Amino acid sequence: MLMHKNGYEVIAAIDVGSNAIRMSIAQVDARGNVKTLEDLYKPTGIGRDTFATGRIQAASLHDLCDTLVGFSRVMKQYKVRHYKAVSTSGIREAENKEYVLEQIRVTSGLEVRGINNTEARFFMYKAIRELINKAKTDSHSGTLIVDIGSGGVEMSAYSRGNLKFTEYIKVGSLRLSEILAGLEAKTLDFPQVMEEFIDSKISFFTPLLSQARIKSFIGLGGGLRTIIEMCRAFDSSAGQNFVKSDTLKRLYLKICGMTTSQIAKEFKLAQNDAEVLMSSVILFHNFLNMTDAEGIYAPMSSLRHGLLVDMVDELLDTPGRHEAIGDIISSVWYIGEKYFIDEEHCRYIEKHSTSIFDQMGKIHRLGQRERLYLQVASILHDIGKYINPNSHDVHSYNIIRFQDILGLSERELDIIANIARYHSHEIPSQTHENYRMLESGDGIIVSKLAAILRVAEALDISHKRKVKGIELQVWERTINFNIWASEDMLLEEWNFTGNAAFFEEVMGYRPVLKQRRVQL
Repeated sequence: MLMHKNGYEVIAAIDVGSNAIRMSIAQVDARGNVKTLEDLYKPTGIGRDTFATGRIQAASLHDLCDTLVGFSRVMKQYKVRHYKAVSTSGIREAENKEYVLEQIRVTSGLEVRGINNTEARFFMYKAIRELINKAKTDSHSGTLIVDIGSGGVEMSAYSRGNLKFTEYIKVGSLRLSEILAGLEAKTLDFPQVMEEFIDSKISFFTPLLSQARIKSFIGLGGGLRTIIEMCRAFDSSAGQNFVKSDTLKRLYLKICGMTTSQIAKEFKLAQNDAEVLMSSVILFHNFLNMTDAEGIYAPMSSLRHGLLVDMVDELLDTPGRHEAIGDIISSVWYIGEKYFIDEEHCRYIEKHSTSIFDQMGKIHRLGQRERLYLQVASILHDIGKYINPNSHDVHSYNIIRFQDILGLSERELDIIANIARYHSHEIPSQTHENYRMLESGDGIIVSKLAAILRVAEALDISHKRKVKGIELQVWERTINFNIWASEDMLLEEWNFTGNAAFFEEVMGYRPVLKQRRVQL
């Protein structure tokens, strides 16, 4: 990264959330140290518009644009050259989201990118990287991370040093209050109704969390700072970043006997804040009850902090960037396990496809992000066999396309799903809607990576893992695949030859299989 002559760079992170717009401006030095210079905050009504009517209303949009125009001016005053601006469920789920993002761009000059839940969770994990690394070093117990947003709850469990699973449920604090708003006037026990609704959405996590042996609980979002302050009414010794299980229980029991108006009056909260906090307390309490944790640790990190860390990782290529990739891959293996993939075969294909990719760098001219796509597709390419071995490539596409994979956007999922779609007998074609609907430029990425995956798959068509090593040598317009194998390769050579034409068409080099040495 080219630093200013004074040795640091000023960067900015903007979170266009469902109920507030926030911006952090920070200074980063060449070592990656980040110092926050200013935080800005402005409430917004876009989440209530979206969750209640499905569209962002004109008045809310005008206020949103005016706020971002002001944020843009502040960025110019700080001479910000690098920024990330993202929107979450408040805009993402609005039917008129494209118009909203375009008006933001035209009025403020800011490019706001809509991110899905897994991307938001990925940034949050970057914000609490040190805590996660600490969890990984504890091999005897698990750690649960619960992030309560306005639109939904993201939860992930670490156990024995690995990310075991990550899930998203649409039971966010603001969404719950909007969905159930009409019921409060019809019952004297509204908290009980809300709890029953929440239980119906999250109870299936209980056996998963039991297997993970959760001892540590990290809480994010959900007004957790306010909840901890409310808990001090029962425990004056409570810290700023931790709430004990029994203290949260007492708060939970208290609010479950109160109306929203009573909660607002008792704890001096606005009516809207009381509605949201009621659902957050119930969510945190119920998740905590599924674990053996003594309480909830609240690092008070935010999506903006994660965006800042992500920018630093990209600009300075820090070790944290590679650690994050490891967590993505770990979550992908969890998905594969759910669908009973052949783990040994998939690990074998992952190993050889990435080896081929790395040795062909000067030919395909793709980067590390594309390598990740190939890696994920290699792990999940046969996942469709869970539904039916026949046409399993099509089923693989459909399963992958609708997964929530940590840190991957919908566009990236579409690319990966298409790579898996074409790992078998069919090749990409404009007559296929799934391929034709790819964004501009993504088709060639799919074709190149599918070509690599197909030859890697061909080398283990028997699922006997005969190939022990692959070394590529380029000669004019030919790539020699020198392989070291332990058994006869007649079947693999036949399948490899069948995929050579597509590989040559895409890459411009004809692949030739050469068995140089047999290991006995």
